[in-house]
Amino acid sequence: MTKARFDGLLLLVLGSTIFVLLGLVGEWISPCSMVDFKGVYYPARCLLQHSDPYAESELLRVYQEEGGDRPSDSAGLRRIVTLYVNLPTAFLMTVPFALLNWGPAHFLWMFFTATSFILAAYLMWNLGANDAPLISGSLICIFLFGSELLLEVGNTAGITVSLCVIAVWCFLKERFVPVGILCFALSLAVKPHDVGFVWLYFLLAGGLFRKRAVQTLAVTVVLSLPVILWVSHVAPHWIPEFDANLHTISTRGNMNNPGPAGVEPNIHGAVSIGLQTVFSVFWDNPRIYNPATYLVCAPLLLVWMLATLRSRSSQAKAWLALAAIAALSMLPVYHRQHDSRLLLLTFPACAMLWAEGGAIGWLALLVNAAGVVFTGDTPLLILGNLAVWFHASTTSLSGKLLTVLFARPAPIVLLIIGIYYLWVYVRRTAPNTSRSLTLRSHNPSHIMKQTANRVASRENRSA
Repeated sequence: MTKARFDGLLLLVLGSTIFVLLGLVGEWISPCSMVDFKGVYYPARCLLQHSDPYAESELLRVYQEEGGDRPSDSAGLRRIVTLYVNLPTAFLMTVPFALLNWGPAHFLWMFFTATSFILAAYLMWNLGANDAPLISGSLICIFLFGSELLLEVGNTAGITVSLCVIAVWCFLKERFVPVGILCFALSLAVKPHDVGFVWLYFLLAGGLFRKRAVQTLAVTVVLSLPVILWVSHVAPHWIPEFDANLHTISTRGNMNNPGPAGVEPNIHGAVSIGLQTVFSVFWDNPRIYNPATYLVCAPLLLVWMLATLRSRSSQAKAWLALAAIAALSMLPVYHRQHDSRLLLLTFPACAMLWAEGGAIGWLALLVNAAGVVFTGDTPLLILGNLAVWFHASTTSLSGKLLTVLFARPAPIVLLIIGIYYLWVYVRRTAPNTSRSLTLRSHNPSHIMKQTANRVASRENRSA
């Protein structure tokens, strides 16, 4: 192990340690401790009691009977727990924990979140360390201790994103493939809007990658079907109830609404990072900010898909494609900052480009550093409070710009990261014979080979 690699590993260990310590302290002192885990744990308990988890009244009853409802909890915290907005397939992950009482269940959830996330970070660092161990270690170190809310509130993204990243490593390295398929299937079942585009890459890339995507989908269907049948039996009206819950929590003033009413970090510190949150500052109307978001994202996603379809897959191209989609997939639909932990997939590409040197390497470092900072839990909380302190009003243009700058930086940074890696990806996949020939003609090894061939040819002729 070289000194640079050893130092990079030390930075990874430092980031992991701070991540765990901050998460444990936050979980201990925060008034909204493990609120996101409560939002999936008690619905699973409700289902185990043969009650409808999508009916707010039945879920509230179970929540109160089991002592989860504390007098100090605000109405907003209670709403997070008692308004279930996850697909039935999420019970694949949460029911095993719901078989336990709250105490051991939430400790085990924190343990699995921490271990899976740190393992995913290590795998990405290990890949990046082949090209830039210190750069990878530094970025991932800051990324880790900017993710403490995963442990503090217990959001499912901590495990599902980690499983997705682990599966990507298994597929690209062709190691522990059955484990990778199972991890990806669980991740896809629980949070398809987080990892669906990553799965789509493997489907579009063709060859062995497509085979892995089909195997993952098959396992997802096999695992999900019994759970869907179970939920449909216990709660036959779960589809309209699920739709009503989504509508309720997305209305103006509620936590999933992207409008200016949600400018400040919500009650448990997380902010929305969809591109709708930026457009809504200027036009607080879903008939405007939704189409505007799709108008920006659709061409980028289409270019990414076409580049993937026409390109012959390779390790380098795969990491560029995954780096681009990890950022772009956060923008068109609802996501919170927990979901942006998928940016772990950008670090191998960043290290690869940094090793190439020049402007392209510096740009990769710059956009990744911005992503690490402006999607981190603490920076977003500080910037959100600054927006309040500056009294950023959305009635004037300057106030709207301040609101975007302080309260909504994450979508802008994600868009920049996505466009940058998409640009590099398209350049590397586009056929350019003249550029390839030029590079070869200036390659010293190629020139030496040509010279040797000419000398051999002259010797043969003289003989």
